[in-house]
Amino acid sequence: MSLAGSKIDSSILEANACTFLHITESISAMPLLDVRNLTTRFHTRNGIVHAVENVSFQVDPGQTLGIVGESGSGKSVTCYSLLGLIPQPPGRIHGGQAIFDGIDLLSVPEKQLRKIRGKRISMIFQDPMTSLNPFMKVSAQLTEPLALHENLHGKEALHRAIDALAEVGIPDPEKRIHSYPHEFSGGMRQRVMIAMALITRPELLICDEPTTALDVTVQKQVLELIRERQNQLGTAVIFITHDLAVVSEMCDHINVMYAGRIVESAAKADLFRRPLHAYTRSLLKSIPASHPKGELLYTIPGLPPDLSRPVTGCSFRLRNRLGKPDDCLTETPPPLAEVHPGHFAQNCPGCLAEA
Repeated sequence: MSLAGSKIDSSILEANACTFLHITESISAMPLLDVRNLTTRFHTRNGIVHAVENVSFQVDPGQTLGIVGESGSGKSVTCYSLLGLIPQPPGRIHGGQAIFDGIDLLSVPEKQLRKIRGKRISMIFQDPMTSLNPFMKVSAQLTEPLALHENLHGKEALHRAIDALAEVGIPDPEKRIHSYPHEFSGGMRQRVMIAMALITRPELLICDEPTTALDVTVQKQVLELIRERQNQLGTAVIFITHDLAVVSEMCDHINVMYAGRIVESAAKADLFRRPLHAYTRSLLKSIPASHPKGELLYTIPGLPPDLSRPVTGCSFRLRNRLGKPDDCLTETPPPLAEVHPGHFAQNCPGCLAEA
């Protein structure tokens, strides 16, 4: 009797173990951030600007997602929308969800969003000179998030801020922390911004073209610093840039945006090995390093569409030189479809075709 009971107990234990393993795998497979059909528009005197339309993507813990595209493609507006940084008015989020640890960032009350923004999600902005307050010492700006989110004040907060400056390679941090932003070089100001963004050890870091205003040497140092701190803290990163060389070095997965929509999305290796959409192929062809010395650089003709006017059909049709523009859709915007496993592209016959 006891032997039979032991068999029943062992089978129950095995079933419970399998159930626990399944639940654990499901939890570990959940994305850190799940953006679904995000739509952001600006209501201006000249009309409604459709800045971001039905954008969806996911970011896993520890992953680096690159968002690339020309200026005005909707890269920054997408991420600003997630953090409630879109000026309202004229901006307005018309739809979608952004689920972060079970919380919808787009519908959560502002008070709760402030507890997440700067603590669990941080951002490095494009221009540190305009992002840092010129009238406040670096010490005050670095310790502010500690006071807001961790209730740290005085010497304890100051020591933490000094350590943060030292970690990003600021020389003599005990002295430099009492300086004003204008007393730092451009590269050092960007290091201060990185220290400020990472001082609360966020789970997600958004980098909005953090190396645009820097020379090549400083750019490499900043990129290495971001990657090093990411590895140390296990932080997920969204990297916004127009520089495909930076994307190839930093990112695991890439979303290519054009005219407010994602036109292609794939793992980095897959995207560079076999780009599907004509716009992605055009971006890759315009990289200077891809041209033999002395050959004219390839440029994408024309300009992106005016998003304050309705765009019917394929938005890249008039600039498409590497596909078959006569076959591009003219009635409705092409939907994003899975062309290969894990590789998505706008399903436009003219853009998927090769000239």
